[in-house]
Amino acid sequence: MNKENVKLAIAPIGWTNDDMPELGSENTFQQTVSEMALAGFTGSEVGSKYPRDPAVLKPYLDIRGIQICNAWFSTFFANGEREKTIEDFTTHMNFLHAMGARVIGCSEQSKSIQGTTLAVLDKKPIFTEEEWRLTVEGYNELADIAAKKGMRVTLHHHMGTAIQTPAEIDRFMESTNLNVGLLYDTGHIYYSEGSQQAMLDVLTKYLPRIFHVHLKDVRDEVVAEVRANHLSFLDGVKKGTFTVPGDGVIDFRPVFKILDDFGYKGWMVVEAEQDPALANPFEYAVKARKYIRDNTGL
Repeated sequence: MNKENVKLAIAPIGWTNDDMPELGSENTFQQTVSEMALAGFTGSEVGSKYPRDPAVLKPYLDIRGIQICNAWFSTFFANGEREKTIEDFTTHMNFLHAMGARVIGCSEQSKSIQGTTLAVLDKKPIFTEEEWRLTVEGYNELADIAAKKGMRVTLHHHMGTAIQTPAEIDRFMESTNLNVGLLYDTGHIYYSEGSQQAMLDVLTKYLPRIFHVHLKDVRDEVVAEVRANHLSFLDGVKKGTFTVPGDGVIDFRPVFKILDDFGYKGWMVVEAEQDPALANPFEYAVKARKYIRDNTGL
């Protein structure tokens, strides 16, 4: 892959899980970003332990050669919380812009069960026509707000949300304006559909509108356990649903080839939340970095 086009980042969620702060509570912010740099990454997303003042955060990252590339943002348009969502988004966008990021990864969290004890594969939320309308209008508005600062909005399709399956992604992408992008996540599509082909189909279909990529591998045996025992999304994470590229069932070589052939420009982010007590974050970061180097030349 072209080093001019593609940069590599890793998400701090492997060190400290924002949804379950007890996972990795012992890992400090400075240790996390030091180990990212030591593993060979040049970018990071933002975790709960990161200082939110750019004047404080930037020096910690600059000295380690790390740049912020994105940070999760929860939207609640379907719930009717348009004004608050836009107000919070503007604050979030300004922080990311000050940090040098140009992409904002958003997830529509109305009705989401990803942080609950509900069975993730049985109780997935479904939007009504009105909820779809509110979500689409909201994302069109966010994309226009971001464009004024030279930034791009993406939707992070996610397990346990109402925009999870390829059909739901299709509806969202077909309904929104072309400046609304997709945060393509290998792990969430594979988890949802159990299929490498479905994962590649979404990638191929929306290449021109994929502005950010999450590289996440999946362990089929854990997904089978989640299904059989009606476990929650977070139960699965603790048991190891996700892992770094090259450690699970997904073959990433066609993913890399499709992105490279298209001329994708942007970040590829390793995002593989596990229990740090069971999967040493630094060890797995090194493993991911080697796999990507071996298969892309980056």
